[in-house]
Amino acid sequence: QVHLVESGGGLVQAGGSLKLSCGASELTFSRNAMGWFRQAPGKEREFVAGVSRSGSNPKFAESVKGRCRIFKDNTLNTVDLQMDSLKPEDTAVYYCAAATQYSDVYVPTWPSEYNYWGQGTQVTVSS
Repeated sequence: QVHLVESGGGLVQAGGSLKLSCGASELTFSRNAMGWFRQAPGKEREFVAGVSRSGSNPKFAESVKGRCRIFKDNTLNTVDLQMDSLKPEDTAVYYCAAATQYSDVYVPTWPSEYNYWGQGTQVTVSS
């Protein structure tokens, strides 16, 4: 049984920064593309950022491009999402996800493409 565990969420003022982390001891990250998604109340889950199995080819949603970075460490089996210049509209539950069946460079961007999910961590940005 794979368990992805997120950490690092919290309350931050607009313009601030947060780093979210995700790890799983039962999963070999080098065999998985990893993604971060978010879901705000009343909205669908949406892609935020992702990185391929090899750790290359990072992709970002237009809404966060230039404000986020993603770091995948295949040795430590972790993937971090650094978020800067946070806005109130970034408020959501953030989820880490893993996808096992893709090539070394492909980055899935749809929730249905992912096999495993974490429980989520709340990020609240106050204005």
